[in-house]
Amino acid sequence: MNAVAQRKEGAALEPSDLRRFDLRRLMALVTKESYQALRDPSTLLIAFVLPVVLLLLFAYAVSLDAKEVRVGVVLESPGASAQSLAAAFSGTRFLKTQFAHDRREVADQLVSGALRGYVVIPQDFEQRLAQRGAEPLVQIITDGSYPNTANYVENYARGVVQTWRAGLDVAAPAQSVVLEPRYWFNPELESRRALIPGAIAIVMTIIGTMLTALVVAREWERGTMEAVLSTPASVAEILIGKLLPYFVLGMLSTLGAAALAVFVFGVPMRGSLAALLLLSAVFMVPALGQGLLISSLARNQFLAAQIALFTGFLPAFMLSGFLYEIDAMPAPIRAITRAVPARYFVDSLKTVFLAGDIWAVFLPNLAAMAAIGALFFLIAKRATRKNLE
Repeated sequence: MNAVAQRKEGAALEPSDLRRFDLRRLMALVTKESYQALRDPSTLLIAFVLPVVLLLLFAYAVSLDAKEVRVGVVLESPGASAQSLAAAFSGTRFLKTQFAHDRREVADQLVSGALRGYVVIPQDFEQRLAQRGAEPLVQIITDGSYPNTANYVENYARGVVQTWRAGLDVAAPAQSVVLEPRYWFNPELESRRALIPGAIAIVMTIIGTMLTALVVAREWERGTMEAVLSTPASVAEILIGKLLPYFVLGMLSTLGAAALAVFVFGVPMRGSLAALLLLSAVFMVPALGQGLLISSLARNQFLAAQIALFTGFLPAFMLSGFLYEIDAMPAPIRAITRAVPARYFVDSLKTVFLAGDIWAVFLPNLAAMAAIGALFFLIAKRATRKNLE
């Protein structure tokens, strides 16, 4: 009789209490997880110290701007025109010029990396100049092991020569049409203004994916996750209760990173704070879902960290358009980037900081991030239910 009563009691508790969503149980789980996060120094370091370090690195250590590139100018001609052209090279802040009279003096420096290229003004420079374009005036030699810098040195050296040569012909009539280039969204072409918004996406990827994967995997290792799963709380309550504190940490970190970007690094924010928070909140869904899925499949912290690194951080860094243009990638790689949530977040962050609230850009990106996040959560919930069974 007692056994029958126990079975009836268990049958009465199991279907209702396990499946019904209870707000009180959810708040208890959120409170428990919040205390655990606050007691863990590594969580606070990743959430608040790491963003500052990464933003400082991307603001000052990483730069795509070519300034003060070291080049040599070999002055083989003693003529006045050659001297004038050499002075034109030294009068720009974009090149750091070193003069020589023999190309052998700078060739070794190019090989060693002390110079990125050099310009040779030949002995017959005056005769070449008199022929008015029949032969090239100078020779430009660059270090091809740095292709971007080599192209920059070549193009800028050509520009210096052309500008100097145009200034010699004072009798030429003024041009009727003058072209003046203007650049939208980033008039100064400062790479910092494009890197800092993208760095915020990298920071949130680390907080959402890696931190969640490590924390939940740690509970699997310690056995506390099984204890939580054995409670009357539903799987949905457990997942939401575990992720809400890290969602709040991610949003606070986003606000701190945005404040640093605007007030410390001078990146303009032409969009609204509400749009930034909305974009960040939606991006946290796939980031947290991916971290939860990783921890459900890999119950070891080291393995979870490695998977999070290769499936979360590296794709966000390499395939999101943060450093490398997606349009310049091969077609198969461009197709893979569509499954990377950071791709849509980086594009949205650059828009909200540099262009403003352009919802024609935001809405497709929000939909893509929400869809990827829902897929991650469905798979994670299914994996967690199997673990519970």
